[in-house]
Amino acid sequence: MPIIDVDFGDDVVVSHPDLVNLYGCAIGSGSRIGPFVEIQRGSRIGRPCKISSHTLICEGVVLEDEVLMIAHGVVFTNDRMPRAARPEVSREAQAWPREATVVRRGASIGSSATIGCGIEIGTFAVVSCGSVAMRDVPARAVVAGVPACVIGHAGANATAPRLFETVLGETS
Repeated sequence: MPIIDVDFGDDVVVSHPDLVNLYGCAIGSGSRIGPFVEIQRGSRIGRPCKISSHTLICEGVVLEDEVLMIAHGVVFTNDRMPRAARPEVSREAQAWPREATVVRRGASIGSSATIGCGIEIGTFAVVSCGSVAMRDVPARAVVAGVPACVIGHAGANATAPRLFETVLGETS
């Protein structure tokens, strides 16, 4: 699996460089990337972020600073209406608009969550494991379910440095 044309910040840790697929993206200082992660072209990962194993970050996704994906198997999508290719139509004519997704500072996403394209996950928001987020998630909201719905709110003490100290054993 390749690492091609990646802009790495200082102290980025890729736990198994031979088991990732990273290309045409930027990864911020102090970030940690687990095995079997794919980060596609045009995606930007802030500093320091944690991306656990088996996560797919599609083209154009932006993770701001201090995003904690303390989970495995998170999938970002970039096409709301995928269609099969039609051989009678040129490849250029079949190009579809990709919609960017932004995950704001301090947000976290649980295992096996699916994140629809073109949405924003607000600051310090939490997407619970197994959820399918297809609409914007407000700042500090806790969402769960299919489709994801607000079930609560993260308290005012849910700051990124506190989360990083708890989860990563260090401060940012």
